[in-house]
Amino acid sequence: MSSALITADWFRLGPDLYRKFEIYSMEWNQEIKLENFVAASASYGGPLALTRNNKKTIKLHGTAQPVISIFSGSGKAITSFKWTHRPIVHMGWSNDEKLICIQDDGNVIIFDMFGKLVHKFNVFQKVHDAKIIDAKVFTNSKNVTGIAVMTANFNVFVVNSIKDIKSRQLSNVPKSPSESTWPTWGIISEESSTEVLFARDKELYRLKQDEHYTSAMLQPDISVPYHAILEMAISLNARHLCFFTDSEHLWLGSTDLRHKYCEINTNIIHRPKQLVWCGNETVVVYWETDHTVLVVGKNGQTQTYIYDSSVHLVPEIDGVRIITSAHHELLQKVPEVVQKIFRINSTAPGCYLLEASKKFQSGSHKANEYLTEIKKNLEEAVKQCLDAVKYEFNPDIQKMLIRAAQFGKCFISGINSDKYVEMCRLLRVLNAIRDPKVGIPLTIEQLKYMKFRDSSNTSDENESLKTLLDRLIVRNMYFLALQIANYLKLPEHVGSSYILVHWAKYKVSQHQTEEESVAREIAEKLGYSSGVSYREIAEKASECGKNKLAIKLLDYESKASEQVELLLKLHENKSALHKAIESGDTDLVYMVILELRKKMTLADFKMTIRNFPVAQSLYIKYCKKYNKSALTEIYIQEDDFPSQAEMIIEECLEDQKSHLKDSLLMSAIDAYKKGRKDLYAALCEENLKLLKFQRELEDNLQASNRLSGKSVHDTCKTLMEMKEWKIAEKIKNDFKIPDKRYWCLKITALANHRDWKELENLSKLKKSPVGYAPFVDACLANDNKSEAKKYLSKIAEEIKVKYYLKMELFEEAADIAFQQRDVQSLMNIQYRFAGQPELLQKVTGMINQLDYKK
Repeated sequence: MSSALITADWFRLGPDLYRKFEIYSMEWNQEIKLENFVAASASYGGPLALTRNNKKTIKLHGTAQPVISIFSGSGKAITSFKWTHRPIVHMGWSNDEKLICIQDDGNVIIFDMFGKLVHKFNVFQKVHDAKIIDAKVFTNSKNVTGIAVMTANFNVFVVNSIKDIKSRQLSNVPKSPSESTWPTWGIISEESSTEVLFARDKELYRLKQDEHYTSAMLQPDISVPYHAILEMAISLNARHLCFFTDSEHLWLGSTDLRHKYCEINTNIIHRPKQLVWCGNETVVVYWETDHTVLVVGKNGQTQTYIYDSSVHLVPEIDGVRIITSAHHELLQKVPEVVQKIFRINSTAPGCYLLEASKKFQSGSHKANEYLTEIKKNLEEAVKQCLDAVKYEFNPDIQKMLIRAAQFGKCFISGINSDKYVEMCRLLRVLNAIRDPKVGIPLTIEQLKYMKFRDSSNTSDENESLKTLLDRLIVRNMYFLALQIANYLKLPEHVGSSYILVHWAKYKVSQHQTEEESVAREIAEKLGYSSGVSYREIAEKASECGKNKLAIKLLDYESKASEQVELLLKLHENKSALHKAIESGDTDLVYMVILELRKKMTLADFKMTIRNFPVAQSLYIKYCKKYNKSALTEIYIQEDDFPSQAEMIIEECLEDQKSHLKDSLLMSAIDAYKKGRKDLYAALCEENLKLLKFQRELEDNLQASNRLSGKSVHDTCKTLMEMKEWKIAEKIKNDFKIPDKRYWCLKITALANHRDWKELENLSKLKKSPVGYAPFVDACLANDNKSEAKKYLSKIAEEIKVKYYLKMELFEEAADIAFQQRDVQSLMNIQYRFAGQPELLQKVTGMINQLDYKK
């Protein structure tokens, strides 16, 4: 294919070149005439919706009820459905290919591509009786879809995002003193706010998101007198404005009206049916009266096309799609790199490389001459061919450029072929979705821009490809999406697993299918692949009323938490508890238990949990800390008398329940006896006996709160501190305090009272069961060494040296150690008293003597 043939449909508007070429021959019924329909097409090569224009009289076939038909970009029918609601004021598409229908009562109804209801809401947050006369669906700079409506009294309401429905009224339009023509308006939507340019006759206002703002009339720089602005359009980046006046003139400038680009006479007085921007550089105007399409550049140059039937213009970020009853065309600015290669008399390296490739394929020696010309720029030439090929729709031109790039690569040593391989893969993908059977005429620029959809600003190339896969998934083209994902080697979470999950969701939503076979088919296809969430699929099945299928699918879910959450949602309580216990995750078991406690009656909950010992033990553990009353109920239900007794004793130990101790202990005794725990019952009885005795003593001794609640040991100690020796003796006998403990308590008490005589009498009373070391310790603790000496001689031989040293009787300690032949103790004495020469000499002699005797 020659460059002259390729550039034949190019035309110049100022410094820029534009081209218009056919994408498809429309496959729809030949009886479809666009002049009889209201059309709305989605951006990014999306589907086209048609409904009969009620303002025109046409011959009907079948029912007179309105019908909305949806077609692909190639005219292939997708679906059609009857419209049973109020009249449609405006019809448009969201960026995720949802059909938006706005009614005259403010209701907005959103359908998917197949006519299934997705969502419904009203623009007016409060009751509103105003009728809507016009509406628009717009896209802001972050590629988020919003809507704006105008009421009969010219109030404008805006919803900035259909995914976050918050309706805002814009500032009011000043009232007109006289009857005016039908107004025209345009949306200026940026990231932070949405404004409206409103034109009524000659008046032009800017309406802002502040209903209290007073709109002042704007004065655009229009040189030719006019009476009314008939139509206006705002560019996709919200920076450029154009409008058509009743003086046949088209005005182009900035949206702030500070800059005027041009003003041209179109020589057509009629109001245009459509006025749109082609990218952000050019305006396209369509008049239905004579089927004229006028392309106007910012510099004022024009290009006119005459069609033989009605057309529909679809603005895109990099061009305008022109849809007729027979053809689907694309008007766009010729990319710079494409101009360099195909422009007549071009000297770009890519152009020479393309010619060299053509000559080589024809067997001409001139290929070498062209290569010689670009020998130094051969790498740039290959890059230009690869950059240009992505903008082409024609497979023949694509092959020509790819062959040229491949040919040039052969003469560059060490060149990285990754870009070449990636471009070949990308072209195959784009050609596959552009196929008339699919009907998505997507350009490379649109594919790049798609990754910013829903404000997801990321540089990850996989995001834009994932968005492309989403478009195929929406069309139920799962096999093609899977082939593309595998071909491009996308990660599973955005590729095969992601697609298969959506396929499975579609599968479970189909009616008249056997659930058993559906579950088996899904399991065979998906298996246990990473990234596959069976919970999502099961949730979809549940939404479709197929709970049994959902439960079967959950058996394949690898995450127990996902299984359990949905099982609880499906009221499969026992299954949820069983799965949680099987997982071994105690937190998950607790979550299920507490959820069941909220949902079920107490009786049902107890019967359910009783069948799961692990769950019951965990619930008991939880109740011990957070719900004592529930724990008591469980023990009563299970006839667990020992545990009931333990609960009563714990309650008895609480300070605020001290006045109930007697009755609580009696209850504990009864519970232990019922549980045949006689030893524990006896201990409780003894504690009750002690408690009564303590209260009696407090009353007799007038010692309020000094004895109650104390142990036998502490009670005896307190009595000795009070010098109640006889009562302490009685406590010893009644509660069988061991002699050793009693003597230790009495020795300490007598020493603390400094009753040395009584202490000495005690030591002589009978042989001490605890020895005489405690006597010495008690005296030393009260700083009385003289009393302590009385008991040194009675101390056991094995600790006598230690206590002599404690009393600082070093010579006596040394003598005793020598008598006991205790060399180690002598060495300790020697070490401690190195500063006393006489004692040191004596101890050293003793050590030497003992060593000699060995």
